Amino acid sequence: MPPVRRPEQLRGRVFRGSTAVRRGWLTANDLRGPAWQRLFPDVYADAGLEVTHTLRTRTVARLLLPHAVVSGASAAVLWGLTDLAAPAEDVEMTVAPGTARGAAPGVVVRRRVLTGDCVRPVSGVRATAPATTALELAARFPLDDGVVLLDRFVAAKLTTLTTLRVEVAELGGRGCRRARQAAALADGLAASPQETRLRLLLHRSPLPTPVPQHVVRQQGRFVARLDFAWPERRVGLEYEGAWHTTRIGEDRRRIEALQAAGWRVLFVTAADLRSPAALLARISAALAE
Repeated sequence: MPPVRRPEQLRGRVFRGSTAVRRGWLTANDLRGPAWQRLFPDVYADAGLEVTHTLRTRTVARLLLPHAVVSGASAAVLWGLTDLAAPAEDVEMTVAPGTARGAAPGVVVRRRVLTGDCVRPVSGVRATAPATTALELAARFPLDDGVVLLDRFVAAKLTTLTTLRVEVAELGGRGCRRARQAAALADGLAASPQETRLRLLLHRSPLPTPVPQHVVRQQGRFVARLDFAWPERRVGLEYEGAWHTTRIGEDRRRIEALQAAGWRVLFVTAADLRSPAALLARISAALAE
């Protein structure tokens, strides 16, 4: 078996196969070998590279559609919300009306006008700005998912609630009403998507409205910050994610300090959110004591 050709110029790189062949770096047979992986028609990558959605998106924006703007979930991934698109999902791009789509398998191309304020550089390519990206997706998602998304963008300091609410007021097209509802419900304070879902459940319930991210102090000394609290009842509510298992000792001391300050803390898990009636009854009982 002939040795595998891996020219230095292509190691760790993404490249057009036709260019590599034309410059004599590889042959067509080499491209079909184990050293390279095909990402798109005529686009290959070093087999040692991990193929993520970010890699595929940057490849499309730089090699296939350099005149287009990364948008939708692909833009959100570039802004750091990497769980919003799996590696193999279609890359989303936007081009101006009247511009050739340049379609390729694995790429979705939309047409619309994007003003200068709506486009920002990120990861070496052009993408829709964070607020534009967030509102575009919120217009497509179910309402609660849209609120979760907006909270994540704000919590990550990619944009602000003020910016989102100003821009959504001018938003038109399909889903704009849902995006406005999501922007009105977002608060940007949640530390996780499940905290946002818990807040929405409490918001829609007959329970008194809790204070989010409430700081408990005793004699002027900081005790703890609670996800949600009813200060007049000294009842706190915490969403308990899997990360808590790595901080058992710290969490125990925190709860002991809250109890010493006269607080009762209830914990909510993902299983509780799947049984909202029972959860609300437990909170109601604690508030009534």
